[in-house]
Amino acid sequence: VQLQASGGGLVQAGGSLRLSCAASGRTFSTYAMGWFRQAPGKEREFVAAITWSGGSKYYADSVKGRFGISRDNAKNTGNLQMSSLNPEDTAVYYCAADDKVVFGFNVGHRYDYWGQGTQVTVSS
Repeated sequence: VQLQASGGGLVQAGGSLRLSCAASGRTFSTYAMGWFRQAPGKEREFVAAITWSGGSKYYADSVKGRFGISRDNAKNTGNLQMSSLNPEDTAVYYCAADDKVVFGFNVGHRYDYWGQGTQVTVSS
C-alpha cells in the first residue's frame, strides 16, 4: 500500500490542524494505521493509532484529549484531528499502516508502510 500524508502547516499555539493520510494500492480497510512524529534532533515517537475497523484507538499520553484519530475505509483515508496545539507538537508527522499489526500499535517498526511525512509547525 502507498501512503501520502497531507494537511500540515504553520499554526499558532492553541490552534488546530487536520492531517490526512491517503492510501492506495491495496485494501486499506484491512490495515491498522498509526501516526508518528519526529521533531528535529529527537527520535520518532508514537502519536496515535487505530485498528482496521476503527473500533479501537490508541494515543500517546502527550496528545490524549487533544488529538483524535479516525478513518474512512470507503475513501481509503485516515485522519488525525489536532487541537490545542503547542510548540512541543512541532514535528514532521508520518502516517503508517500494516495489516499484521494486532498489538503494539505504538511501536513504529511493526508498520511496513509509511507515508512521506508532513510538517507541522506550531508557533508560540
